[in-house]
Amino acid sequence: MKIKKKCNWYKVWLKCALLALIASVILFMVMLQIERQALEGGEKKIAWIASCEIPKGLVLHAGNWQDYLEQRQVDAQLVSDAVPSDEGYWEGVTPVFSVEKGTLVTRGMFESVERVLAEMKEPVVAGLKAEDLYQVVGGILRPGDRIHIYLLGQDGEIRLLRDDVYVQQTFDTHGNPVEPGDGVTAVYRLNVYMEKRDVDEFYGDLSTGTLRIVKASG
Repeated sequence: MKIKKKCNWYKVWLKCALLALIASVILFMVMLQIERQALEGGEKKIAWIASCEIPKGLVLHAGNWQDYLEQRQVDAQLVSDAVPSDEGYWEGVTPVFSVEKGTLVTRGMFESVERVLAEMKEPVVAGLKAEDLYQVVGGILRPGDRIHIYLLGQDGEIRLLRDDVYVQQTFDTHGNPVEPGDGVTAVYRLNVYMEKRDVDEFYGDLSTGTLRIVKASG
């Protein structure tokens, strides 16, 4: 008789535990539904989201921006005046750093290539080859990078020739463009924006020493 009584208490305890578990699951589902309804009921706005990584230096334009950006509805609190509102914004802009997939993008993440050139009086494109340089930052330079160019003279003196120079394009040993996002191919030649009045002097310095490049941070 005692054994039977113990078994009955065990069954009661097991039923209570099972009911408590079911009640907990039901309560969790109800709370989850309430939270979902609250989120769905909040105000939404359209924002631009990176549909894949946008590598630094990539110039967006009408022919490619749709490969990297898409519009989604997001919580209105996340959308500020810094979020572009029209497709025209993406013509001729480039990210100042690589933008990760899924990022809500803002104007501060991009700069206009035209603005870069507008800061110069008479910009031209100057080309440099690897043999002109002591090093090309390990071959990791890419379009959109900013570099400082130094001259190592034959007397051992080092002086700064140009600072904050914008890299317009980079090329491999076969002359093929090395695109932004390519983290493998080494750079053999690069084009940079430079003031026209400085070009003659710049190339003249090549005969007096060796150029060294330092990549600006950021």
